[in-house]
Amino acid sequence: MQDGPKTIDRRQFCCSSSMGVLGAALASPLDALRAPARTRVAVIGTGIRGSSTWGMNLIRDVGDLVEIVGLCDINPDRVKVAQRWMGGRIPTFTDFDEMIRSTKPERVIITTVDATHAEYVCRSMEMGLDPISEKPLCTHDYQAQQIVDTQKRTGRKLDVTFNARHEASAMKVKELLLAGEIGNLYSVGYEEFLDLDHGASYFRRWHGLKQASGTLLCHKASHHFDQLNWWIDADPVEVTAHGRLNKYGVNGKLRHANCRLCPHKQRCDLYWNMTTSKQLMELYADCEDQDGYYRDGCLYRREINIPDTYSVQIRYDNHVLVTYSLNATVPYEGQAIVFNGSKGRIDVRNFNRQPWEVPHASEIRLTHNFKGSKVVTVDPQRGELFEHGGADQRVKRMVFDPSMPDPLSQRAGLKAGILSSAVGIAGYTSIETGRRIRIDEVVKL
Repeated sequence: MQDGPKTIDRRQFCCSSSMGVLGAALASPLDALRAPARTRVAVIGTGIRGSSTWGMNLIRDVGDLVEIVGLCDINPDRVKVAQRWMGGRIPTFTDFDEMIRSTKPERVIITTVDATHAEYVCRSMEMGLDPISEKPLCTHDYQAQQIVDTQKRTGRKLDVTFNARHEASAMKVKELLLAGEIGNLYSVGYEEFLDLDHGASYFRRWHGLKQASGTLLCHKASHHFDQLNWWIDADPVEVTAHGRLNKYGVNGKLRHANCRLCPHKQRCDLYWNMTTSKQLMELYADCEDQDGYYRDGCLYRREINIPDTYSVQIRYDNHVLVTYSLNATVPYEGQAIVFNGSKGRIDVRNFNRQPWEVPHASEIRLTHNFKGSKVVTVDPQRGELFEHGGADQRVKRMVFDPSMPDPLSQRAGLKAGILSSAVGIAGYTSIETGRRIRIDEVVKL
């Protein structure tokens, strides 16, 4: 992989050519006033998300608004790889507090293991900074309350990067709901199905350990619970859930520490060859001696302790009822979402990967009571520059450009992050205890 974009400071730029100096001299003073000052940010956690989406691609997408001044990771080799990808000049650290004291950022981007997000969110606030957290905001009830209490005490701002709010079909659904197309909302059904490539990947990584991810109800489903809260425009009140580990972990007959060294490669139908990815080999395989983390961990290792199949029911304070399911073991990937209201119904089908051809990435059917039906097709932006169909680019721009219009209320702060995580925490607690869990048992806002 080539090194990421190189950055130059203002002094280097002005000295690079006489034309640069002349241009600066001739520029209107109003131009300087209009140009926004770049926000100084530090990044904690330089795995694939921190080093690419919130590293190289952050510079690429909003480099006019952001300057990365520090990188931190507990793995000293991995943070050096991220540094090289981003041009080789950004200072690196293995101690968070040292990075903050040395680089003096205005904001911190948190892309560490899920279970540690709350720690760095609270520490950032305590050090006078405004954190930006990847989802989920937290994985335990005590963490949720700690974040709420710390924010009240410090008054700091928090952004949570729910890029699923910025997906093309999600935005179209929000527009239809805001327009009152189906009247008063009664209920929502949300099915998430992950194929044996994507779904299995969570169980190869640290996500398969509850102590790291809070189960897929906190990690993966936090996107979906936030979408539901945002679409419904109400607060979840109580949650009931069931879950089971059907395929991975102890269910396998063949196992080893990881795929690369596995003696069962020829017999395992889910063997994964990570060596074909130069990026993953540099960021993970070449750094694993430092922490023993295998990016290609065995899907059937016995320590996997989260379900791969989930069913969740949620009741909202406006009486809307939700039925949600997540299955990580199916042969194709996508979503089926339905909204039932007093005037009609919205059916959404998002196609991600399937063994048949589809004309569009998303199909939204709007059906009015006694008035017929129509289909709206939606296609995300495509190409290597557009992560998640352009959703990542939109969320970055919205986080760092406060002047950007927000007609669909897509900016997500503390309450959105807490409530999304609280539904996931209530869900896995319900699975473990067999009882219905109220959101105010998890956190008090």
